[in-house]
Amino acid sequence: MQTTSIGVYPGTFDPITKGHMDIITRALRVVDELVVAVALDTGKQPIFSLDERAALVCEDVRTYLGDNARRVRVCSFSGLLANFAQEQGAHVLIRGLRAVSDFEYEFQMACVNSKLAPHIETIFLTASESTHFVSSRFVKQIARLGASVEAFVSPNVSDALKAHFSS
Repeated sequence: MQTTSIGVYPGTFDPITKGHMDIITRALRVVDELVVAVALDTGKQPIFSLDERAALVCEDVRTYLGDNARRVRVCSFSGLLANFAQEQGAHVLIRGLRAVSDFEYEFQMACVNSKLAPHIETIFLTASESTHFVSSRFVKQIARLGASVEAFVSPNVSDALKAHFSS
């Protein structure tokens, strides 16, 4: 009997960017099913609520993945990622790396998660050449200053950012 490989791609996704969507698309080449885990993450101060972020992710997945969207579940979570991944039956954690500066933090997190859930592997996917410079932090800053962010995010997310910063 063949088992389904399940991966978890966690993040705050505040907001989801074209870089995130690139990692999601490529992760589907590695796993049969992908859980995009939208983190509450109290260490950051997101501009969108947890429900808003999850809804934006759902919309982008539905819009851009076509038939592959059925292989993606979007879930929100709080607490330890290792516990959430185990609850989802995951075999692998997917992490994106944009630059060398991301590696040290991500490597430490992978080591901690390995101790907490030794049966779950962490896989790093490097950002594509066309998206390696995109970060949610920069997107929010550009949108806050009133410039277009459509090169970095979907029209859906761009509209949500405009609405947020115009209020």
